Amino acid sequence: MSTPRPRPKVLTLTEAAAQRVKSIMASKGPAVAGLKIGVKKGGCAGMEYTMDWAEAAGKFDEIVEQDGARVIIDPQAVLYLLGTEMDYKVDKLSAQFVFNNPNQSSACGCGESVNLTPAPKERLEALKA
Repeated sequence: MSTPRPRPKVLTLTEAAAQRVKSIMASKGPAVAGLKIGVKKGGCAGMEYTMDWAEAAGKFDEIVEQDGARVIIDPQAVLYLLGTEMDYKVDKLSAQFVFNNPNQSSACGCGESVNLTPAPKERLEALKA
C-alpha cells in the first residue's frame, strides 16, 4: 500500500506572518479559531483581500496551520490564492500583512486592490489528489 502524496498548501506563511497571526490569536483568546482570508470584488484593480477573525472553520474551508498560527481560507478564494505566500512587513510608517501571489496580474497604485486570475487547472488538480 503506497503512502498518499501530501497535498500542497493553498497558502504558506513566512515566519514573520506566522508569529504575528499566532500572537494576535493568543491575545483574542480561545473563542478565535483562526484568521479567515478571502477575496472580494472591489477597489480600482478589481479585487481585494479580506481578513477577519473566525470563531469556527466552515465545512469547505481550507485550513493552513503553521508554527502555531491557523489561517482559514474561504473556499471561494482558493483558486485565487493557490501558491500564495503571506508575509508580515514592518517599516517606519506601517506594519501590514502582504500577499506574494503568483495569480496576481496587477495592482492599483495605492496597493489596496489587485487583479487576480484563477490558478491553472493543473495546480488545482494537485490539491485534490
